[in-house]
Amino acid sequence: MEKRFCFPVGCIMLGVWVLLLSGCGHTQPSRFYLLQSIPGMEKDKHAATNGQSLTICVGPVMIPKYLDRPQIVTTTKTSELKLAEFDRWAEPFKDNFSRVLTENLSEALETDRVAVFPRESAASSDYQIIVTVIRFDGESGGNAVLSARWSIYGEGGKKELFSKKSDLSEPAGVQGYEALVSAQSRMIAGLSKEIAGAIKALGQGKTP
Repeated sequence: MEKRFCFPVGCIMLGVWVLLLSGCGHTQPSRFYLLQSIPGMEKDKHAATNGQSLTICVGPVMIPKYLDRPQIVTTTKTSELKLAEFDRWAEPFKDNFSRVLTENLSEALETDRVAVFPRESAASSDYQIIVTVIRFDGESGGNAVLSARWSIYGEGGKKELFSKKSDLSEPAGVQGYEALVSAQSRMIAGLSKEIAGAIKALGQGKTP
């Protein structure tokens, strides 16, 4: 005799519902971050500029290929690189880095005549700053790291006046990308202070 098996309708509907839910996974929303300039770079941050202000051309700024992407890059203790799929830069990293460096230098040198290359021509500037970023990453909850070579050019960008390699580190303090990006912004401020100090020394006829 043929045996027949009957399943309660409720069980069948529950199975269909589970299958539907498993096929409709929820995508984690992305979060976007920007590097920020640091106010108060100088004690007299409200000093007014005048007609004799320096004209500074910032750039080109060159970055390594591993940073030329929307994802924020972090490292592990084994030097493995990790790309944050849902934590991203809100604009191209190179543009953000260049703009923040420009804003910091403008305040540190007390001049509003600082612009990013090629909008500002090196030929018409008192100084041109060329930056090559070597490393810009860090551990979440650990230290952020910036390594960069930079040069100051004078005579319309024709003569190298000073060159240096800067290695900076800044503790993020707590876990999370917001804290890491804040630490990275502070590192750019540190780099800006070094460059501004060298420009001031050159303007006084001193060796940076």
